[in-house]
Amino acid sequence: MDDGGGQDLYERQVRYLEEKRTDEMVDHHYADDATFVTFGNVVRGREALKEMFRGYLESVGFLKVLSTDKFAETSDTILFEATVNSSLGQSRVYDAFVLREGKILYHFAGVIDDEAPADTS
Repeated sequence: MDDGGGQDLYERQVRYLEEKRTDEMVDHHYADDATFVTFGNVVRGREALKEMFRGYLESVGFLKVLSTDKFAETSDTILFEATVNSSLGQSRVYDAFVLREGKILYHFAGVIDDEAPADTS
């Protein structure tokens, strides 16, 4: 995806989330055996992903991407940081996708905690 295909996938992913079309997003973007990983949760398979994304949007009320702060891609990965707004307020998030045949096989996600103390080890 060095040809910008990753940017297209990312932009479609954002639209799906902002429009609350998560079932369609999972059907079009995720492999049948996709895995979603955060520090607090691991979700496997399309049906479980659909349920998880529906619950996520229900908990945040709405999602609006304010800016894409960093973006990198290779032929089989996408990595980005973004600033988003929701009913919970503004957050900085990061996501990484590992792709197989243009579909997300692994999706890693988290929230950047600017308040966390720096690691001094």
